[in-house]
Amino acid sequence: MSVLQTDVDGGVVRLTLNRPDKRNALDTELLEALRTTLERLASDEGCRCIVLTGAGKAFCAGGDVNDMVGRRGRALATRQRLEWGLNAIALSMMEMEKPILAKVNGDAFGAGCNLALACDLLYADAAARFGQTFVRMGLIPDTGGTFSLPRRIGLHRAKELVFLGTSIDAHEAARLGLVNAALPSAELDAVVDDVARRLAAGPTRAIGMAKRALTRGLSSDLSAALEYEAYAQGVCFTTDDHAEGVDSFLGKREPTFRGR
Repeated sequence: MSVLQTDVDGGVVRLTLNRPDKRNALDTELLEALRTTLERLASDEGCRCIVLTGAGKAFCAGGDVNDMVGRRGRALATRQRLEWGLNAIALSMMEMEKPILAKVNGDAFGAGCNLALACDLLYADAAARFGQTFVRMGLIPDTGGTFSLPRRIGLHRAKELVFLGTSIDAHEAARLGLVNAALPSAELDAVVDDVARRLAAGPTRAIGMAKRALTRGLSSDLSAALEYEAYAQGVCFTTDDHAEGVDSFLGKREPTFRGR
């Protein structure tokens, strides 16, 4: 069985971290599978939405500690591994023009928490817990956590979670804005499936450019944001989906978007 299970349903690609006996901890094999799969999906026109989840009872427990042992005291090896693996994965997820949903079916700790934060929308099982547990290993957050976490919950709350290494439950995560919603287990699949289908049926080129614009807007000034909006809107005006949106509005019918 592959460490990364891939299922395709129409335009929705579901990626399942599949090391349930290790709580889906990220070892070299899983990192390689996730990195290469995301690189492929970024240019796959048939992929209109991605759902990321975990097998078993956990979403992802973070980095595999057994892998860390061999790099103890090796700064360059650790940096190179991050750049090849977790950094490349986080960058791909945040920059690709595909909406990515995290279905957090269980605990998300360390790099697993930040892997979820690299997604665009997060829906969590109410029993799930989240934690920036790096400090317990004498480490700092990686996988883009220092970028994503303070932007979602504010700098001071982010420092509290990082410095103390405490975990919070899904309801607290929703209250802080770390996740979009904390849902009963019986409802999680249905809600995520509905959102994924709606996104896959939408004008995915426009959604992708909006994703890029919103991310850029967090670190740009107003003038730069307006300039990029004008550029992206110009591109959107040339798409078949824009023409379909206008025609369906004038024709008083539901649009059928094709992602181009």
